[in-house]
Amino acid sequence: MPSLAPIDATLERVFGFTSFRPYQRAIVEDLVAGRDAFVLLPTGGGKSLCYQLPALLRSGTAIVVSPLIALMKDQVDALVENGVAAACYNSALDADTARRTLARLHAGDLDLLYVAPERLLTDGFLERLDDLELALFAIDEAHCVSQWGHDFRPEYAQLGMLADRFRGVPRIALTATADPQTREDIVRVLGLGDATRHVGEFDRANIRYTVASKADPARQLERFLAERPDEPGIVYALSRKRVEEVANRLANRGLLAAAYHAGLPKETRHDVQERFLRDELQVVVATVAFGMGIDKPNVRFVVHYDLPRHLEGYYQETGRAGRDGLPSEALLLFGMQDVVTARRLIEQGDNAEQQRIEVFKLNAMLGYAESLTCRRRVLLRYFGESLERDCGNCDVCLDPPATYDATEDARKALSCVYRVGQRFGLRHVVDVLRGAESARIQHLGHDRLSTYGIGAERSVDEWSAVLRQLVHRGYLDQDVANYAVLRLTERARPLLRGEETLELALPKPKPARKARRSAAEKAGLAPADLPLFEALRTLRKELADAQGKPPYVIFGDATLLDMCRMKPTSEAAFLAVNGVGQAKLERYGTEFMAAIAAHREGAAAG
Repeated sequence: MPSLAPIDATLERVFGFTSFRPYQRAIVEDLVAGRDAFVLLPTGGGKSLCYQLPALLRSGTAIVVSPLIALMKDQVDALVENGVAAACYNSALDADTARRTLARLHAGDLDLLYVAPERLLTDGFLERLDDLELALFAIDEAHCVSQWGHDFRPEYAQLGMLADRFRGVPRIALTATADPQTREDIVRVLGLGDATRHVGEFDRANIRYTVASKADPARQLERFLAERPDEPGIVYALSRKRVEEVANRLANRGLLAAAYHAGLPKETRHDVQERFLRDELQVVVATVAFGMGIDKPNVRFVVHYDLPRHLEGYYQETGRAGRDGLPSEALLLFGMQDVVTARRLIEQGDNAEQQRIEVFKLNAMLGYAESLTCRRRVLLRYFGESLERDCGNCDVCLDPPATYDATEDARKALSCVYRVGQRFGLRHVVDVLRGAESARIQHLGHDRLSTYGIGAERSVDEWSAVLRQLVHRGYLDQDVANYAVLRLTERARPLLRGEETLELALPKPKPARKARRSAAEKAGLAPADLPLFEALRTLRKELADAQGKPPYVIFGDATLLDMCRMKPTSEAAFLAVNGVGQAKLERYGTEFMAAIAAHREGAAAG
């Protein structure tokens, strides 16, 4: 058998993978060759490997800039478990550990060092790095650089200085959530104009998206959870008070649930996070303070108890479900009062430009929640990606609304966008279509347009639904950087010329869809192998508890499923399981192969 190239050999030996996910190889090759890279891959797309593998193949230490201590700890724990020399340097370390970490850095004993941007940018730390051999800089959660991003952090904007100070050291910026405007801002601020851009597909096909009208949210949530008694998940709510109310209600009903928000003591937050990672809690009810960097691959569902304020956050939060690629669910409970509350919060800000950005993002979120078309299409369209056919894995696709021939309505709407000069937003176009008698319309002379009043028979909501669907279907674009004005796309021309027809959806209430099968069943595991899967999960939990670490750090659910399908009982066969590297074979191979052999013997005896 011919020897593998160093990249492939290291991938298999350290990480236990025999192949790359999409885009990973090209990114790794860029960094190994010393080229800069901008990487946009969805949550669960394998971004971490894109810099971790090159760090092992390049000489020197890789510096990873990460915004949260939890993120650093999880990734370092996983790397150490794989036999990699990794550490973090942050404010959570005691003085002795911090000194030993710096000593390892200066001795060249570290392959990767994770630091927060505030720590990295101190004069003292930069001076330390001046004297060291550096493999690369990885800037994780790079959307924090941009004011257009949903989590703007001023200190991130200073990271552009790395290009000049450390010439010749390749840099990689990574994010899972960035619309086209945010991408350009990241590249500009970090000086990555010459970097290779690797933009993956945003589609997380294993996640089922559902939006349910918020009626009795507490009972809706309880019914949802009752269908998933053994599956871990996260419930997001907007306020700390709501988080505690929901968590207490679930706990009082016998669920293993706990609250997490920034107002709780640090020790309490740490305890909740660790118990969740170790599968000792089924549900964490949290504000958005929870989740970034929680690298738990077997989260089976994410519920939004309240409407998020932007699609970037919604996408990132729902993406915490199913990181292992197995079937998972995202449920959004939506009520118009949520919109009123969110707008009130936005109006409390004192930065007019930031308010404008946030209002646009909230309106996009509202458009998703009220969508009458495939939700995945809406979500992907927002991030600049098109889906040519409906996904078949969202509530709209699974229980589609009635449709009607909307060709004439669509032409009226598109014509009106054109007649107002493609310089106005959705609400103004609706007002012109309906013949609204406003001073602004009269001042602009839009009451003299041929499209003025041609849609007077339809309501504001009806025309808004038409225009939103035209955006979602790709007939219109919204210019985010220019007050969300509507503009025609090339796709609109055949429709306006009468060369094609169009059907759009009519509104209808849609109940949340139930799912009763376990994660293993949804992943296609044979019924006869379900007991083996549970036995391996139990073994994994026992080993993890004995070592004081999360179960997924030992093996993820996807790896356990692969073991159930392959049933390896030799070292060579065990190494062939996806996610098993040499270090994990040596640590855990004997116990897991014994459990598999016992299952085989039991099945044969039966």
